[in-house]
Amino acid sequence: MLSRCWTAASIVLVLTACGPAAAPPPTPAIETADQQAIYGLGLVIAQRIESFSLTEAELAIFELGLRDGVLEREKKVDTTKIDALIQTLANQRSTARAQTEKTESAAYLAKLAAEPGASTAPTGYVVRTLTEGTGASPKASDTVVVHYHGTLRDGTVFDSSVDRGTPAEFPLGGVIPCWTQALQTMKVGGKYKLACPSEIAYGDRGYPPTIQPGATLTFDLELIEVKAPSAPESELPEKP
Repeated sequence: MLSRCWTAASIVLVLTACGPAAAPPPTPAIETADQQAIYGLGLVIAQRIESFSLTEAELAIFELGLRDGVLEREKKVDTTKIDALIQTLANQRSTARAQTEKTESAAYLAKLAAEPGASTAPTGYVVRTLTEGTGASPKASDTVVVHYHGTLRDGTVFDSSVDRGTPAEFPLGGVIPCWTQALQTMKVGGKYKLACPSEIAYGDRGYPPTIQPGATLTFDLELIEVKAPSAPESELPEKP
């Protein structure tokens, strides 16, 4: 026989479990300008915490903290430790995401390396020559003018001078190592298909929100011009 010595807590638990599920709260109206602006605040906050990859359960905890903060309720954690706690969590989530991304990128890079004409550099980037150039090759100290179209593994475009319709110009020593290394093997007029592993791109930190931690980046790259660095004023010939 089932025991009849149920506690009050047990009865409440059973009634709750057996009864109809609680209806979710109604979705607030988003009609007026104020309501739309407040909803927009939520979207902005969502973008800023995207890198934490919060689960549904963790999001409920976040919402509780938001309510306690906005409504000035009693805080449930030691507020003097919040900065350290958030930084620790950010580092943990970033490391985990980077490792997952790098694992998936390894297969992607291997696939690109197997394409006809592709080769892998000692530092890990994969390159395939689309058009051989005939001009000069830049040095790390030079400034280059290039056209590029950058995508993530899934094909998402994260940056493109081609789409903007204007070539980019920059000191070759001031960009990600993958570009500094690969462009020095190009000649003016040349075009590359270049895949950069995270170790010589943006690393485990990424470039949120566009480039995630550990991301491999792929570029269609064209070297348009090489500009030698200007001589320091002290090295210029004296005026007559």
